[in-house]
Formats: sequence, structure tokens, C-alpha cells
Amino acid sequence: MSYPRHLTESCGLPVFDFPTPEDAETTRLPAADAVAWRISSDSYDSEESWTEAFARFGTAVDTTRVRAIVVGSWEEAYESGPEEIISALLEVRPRLPALRGLFLGDMESEQCEISWITQGDVGPLLDGFPELEEFGVRGGSGLVFPALTHHRLRSLTVETGGMPAEAVRGVAASDLPALEHLDLWLGTSNYGGDAAVTDVAPILDGDRLPRLRHLGLRNSDIQDEIAAAAAAAPVVARLETFDLSMGVLTDQGGAALLAGQPLTHLNKLDLHHNYLGAPLRERLQEVLGGAGVTLDLDRGRADEDEYDGRTWRYVAVGE
Repeated sequence: MSYPRHLTESCGLPVFDFPTPEDAETTRLPAADAVAWRISSDSYDSEESWTEAFARFGTAVDTTRVRAIVVGSWEEAYESGPEEIISALLEVRPRLPALRGLFLGDMESEQCEISWITQGDVGPLLDGFPELEEFGVRGGSGLVFPALTHHRLRSLTVETGGMPAEAVRGVAASDLPALEHLDLWLGTSNYGGDAAVTDVAPILDGDRLPRLRHLGLRNSDIQDEIAAAAAAAPVVARLETFDLSMGVLTDQGGAALLAGQPLTHLNKLDLHHNYLGAPLRERLQEVLGGAGVTLDLDRGRADEDEYDGRTWRYVAVGE
């Protein structure tokens, strides 16, 4: 099983870790608008909370020039949500006029497994920062994403081992006229990913996403059903890149893609971590690769387990 790593950039800027109190005196800070600032509370030698680190950040950095903030780990994230963090960010909105990128929950497994991260309602962040262009969140436990309207958002990423169906429906019902990049890790029912293919139907229709050019519906144990629905989905004809990777994609889903609308207009089709048989992989490469589409068919960690006479298949990121 793979796991998402720390972000390395946001809004085109490299991510820089705001130093702990122990390192603050010896760390030279970059210009406020030269990096995306990751603020965390994960030092074993410090009892500083995330909100305390953020307050210290506000005195050390010219926040009026900050373009991107990455919220890293917070204390006891496996049982405490980000409500205080969200409140702290909203309280200083006037001091963050240039903020264009925000990511909530940038943690690796050593800090908190993705499906153990306690999330909350991210709607107030998007409502409170109408100038945001990029927003991302990691962790599906307790995640709430209400239907909303945001006129500036260009990129939305939700990384989970199991995305609640209600949150999927909230994204699908949102009006995001500027959105160009949408990436949803739907996850597995073992970790709360209870969405059905009907829940992503409005996304595949594309009526509320007129500028969408990249769509990722991945890391799902219903990947075959999603592929079958995508085979006739109107939004696909407008895409430049399409990502159905990291899930339980078998020959059934692969065949549906080949039998559906032409995909030769795509720049890239990402199917890595799949359960496709060799003949279908070859056929995909012949039809799409031969037409100039960049295909990622790497099976990666798509292993099958035999137990009690059954074959078990896994998404790339669960726990």
C-alpha cells in the first residue's frame, strides 16, 4: 500500500517548513511571497500547539504577502479535528489578502495515517477566502464538504482513504465555474468511502464545471463502475488529462473505456495501480498510445491476495 507524501509545492511555490521554536533562531526565513509556508505542530520536543505556531508565524512573517499556506500536522490529529485551526485562519483574513493556496492536513503516515486524520467542515474556509485559487484537504474521517459556490477556485484536491458519500455529493453539487483541476480520492468502504457512482454523476455531466481540464476520480474500489460511467460522460470530451488510477480497475472497466466515446483527444490517461490483464493492456496501448495519448499502465502495488477461495483486491491508499 502506498501513501501520499508531503506536498513539495503549492501555487507553483516550493513548500518551506516554518521552523519550530527550537530552530527559529538559526533558520533564515525566505521572503514571505517566495514559498508556500507549511505550519505544523509535530515536534516531539515542543508542546507548542498548531495555533500557537501560527501566532508565532504571524509575528515573524509579513502575512500580507503570503500566497500559500500548508497546514501540516496538528496535535492528536487522530482524535482532534481542525476546528481551532480553521477559526484561527478565518480570524486573520484581513492579514492574508494575497492568500491563493490552502491545504489542510499535509501529514505522512508517521504523523497520522490518512484514514485516522480527523477532519471537519471545510466549507467556512472556502466561503471565507473567496480569492483562493487552490484548495486541498487530506483525510476523510469526519470530512464535511457542503455544496457551495466559489468563483475563483481553479484547483480542488481531496485525498482520502474513504471519502464520505455526503462530501462527494457536496463537491458534485458545488458551482465552481473557474475550476480546471479536480482530483478526488474516493477510497474504500473499509475506511468510510461509501459513495456510489451516482454520487459523481453531476461531475461527469460537467454542467457546473465548464473549464475543467483535469479530472481524477481515483483510489476507489468501485473503479470499474466509474470507468463505465465515464465512457459516455460529457465532461470527458473536454478533458486534457483523465486519472482513474490507484483503484480496483479490472478488465471490465478497461473494456468499458475502450467501448465508449473516443479518448484519443486526451494528452494523458492515468491508470496506474490496476488489475488489467495483459491482452487488455496491450489493446489500450495500441488504441490510445498509438494515437499519441500518454498512458500510465504501471501496475505499481496492485497485488491480489487469495484467501478462503476468494481473490482480494485493494485500492492504493486505504488506512
